[in-house]
Amino acid sequence: MQAEATESRRPITRRGFLNRGALAAGALGLPSFIPARALGRDGTVAPSNRINMAAIGVGGRGTGDLRAMLSMPDVRFVAVCDVDKGRREAAKRMVDETNGSKDCAAYIDMRQLFAERPDVEAVLIATGDRWHALASVLAMRAGKDVYCEKPACLTVAEGLQVAKTARRHGRIYQMGSQRLSESPHIGAIEMASTGRLGTIHTVYADCRWRGGFKRPWLPAEPEPAKTELDWDLWLGPSAWRPYNSAYVHKNDWYNHEDMATDIAQWGAHTVAQALAGLDLGKITSIDFEYAGPGLTMMTRLSNGVKLVLYRHAGNVWDPCQYWSGACGERFEGDQGWAAAADGYTKPEVSTPSLLNDYKRILAEYAARTRRPTNHVRDFLDCIRTRRDTVAHPELMVLSMGICLAADICEKLGRNLKFDLVKLEFVGDPEANRLRNRAMRSPYTF
Repeated sequence: MQAEATESRRPITRRGFLNRGALAAGALGLPSFIPARALGRDGTVAPSNRINMAAIGVGGRGTGDLRAMLSMPDVRFVAVCDVDKGRREAAKRMVDETNGSKDCAAYIDMRQLFAERPDVEAVLIATGDRWHALASVLAMRAGKDVYCEKPACLTVAEGLQVAKTARRHGRIYQMGSQRLSESPHIGAIEMASTGRLGTIHTVYADCRWRGGFKRPWLPAEPEPAKTELDWDLWLGPSAWRPYNSAYVHKNDWYNHEDMATDIAQWGAHTVAQALAGLDLGKITSIDFEYAGPGLTMMTRLSNGVKLVLYRHAGNVWDPCQYWSGACGERFEGDQGWAAAADGYTKPEVSTPSLLNDYKRILAEYAARTRRPTNHVRDFLDCIRTRRDTVAHPELMVLSMGICLAADICEKLGRNLKFDLVKLEFVGDPEANRLRNRAMRSPYTF
């Protein structure tokens, strides 16, 4: 396992660090200019009060998340990690520019980062989906809090392992279902959960059809040097296959079953949003009704609520009768309905009067939960308070469990009943075997 910088290869002892500091400060007896940011002046946060973080996986989504976190005044990124040299170096430049230094370490292998950097308190994980669960578990075992992009896992067993590890090691975990922290979705969820819509009988979640998986491997291409791209490490727990640049640079991995999910790609957001408006304590099982490949799937929760996993039949941006835009959810009660999706400034509702106290709904939510309408900020606040995030491990396991069970229903082409307490199918051994899959050694829990 290699790190890019010399500093990354040798752990710095406390004595060595202090000696270096003394030498640097006393060199030639010259006075040093210390930026206000370093002292916590001019409205900035002092270094002792900042959260040291590392970014793992800094492609398109990871770079966006990293940029958002770098904007937070109480965060300092001290390391980045990616198996792709170009992405790794670009992320280091971004961090160094923000920090005003050249000190950000660049790692190829996250396992080395975990072993060498006890100063890292939390990590952003935005790798390909195949790595999400394993990276989260390894990070939490190393004492790091975790913000992990969705989908949080590829199997029911992986999700359960993530949740168990978070609780066993007392770590803060946030699944990157950021719409749970956005005002229009919060408004719709609050209308459902506070009784403004009456008794909820139906909930819709956007689980758009992706067209199925392209199963054949892509043709082999010459494998790049490990310093440019470590292909074995890139694959991680997925089945081995020959290198092809399209997996890496055109995101073709997204179309392969051992690297991605189907319903859970969108449902990781929207099923969590739908569940957030319901009393989770009354939900112990779910019945899936198979309708055909890629068709809307009707389900029934044990509390009597119908959960509709809505599938678009064509292009992902096709109009929807329940909301406009992507990643929508809709709550229907006996006194009205409310829906939200990307691009909304407030929920869409059945009756304009439902929005008369919209500002009060958001204010009451903020007062009751003490949560910001910013998913990253919620994660950082929870690191300090040690309370659960809005997308906490149990919500992750429940929402991902439903999505992955729906994928299994689709795969087997038959109705299924899933116990949400035991996280197992009722009376179906074949379906239960699909709750887990082999992880390629040495990339295992």
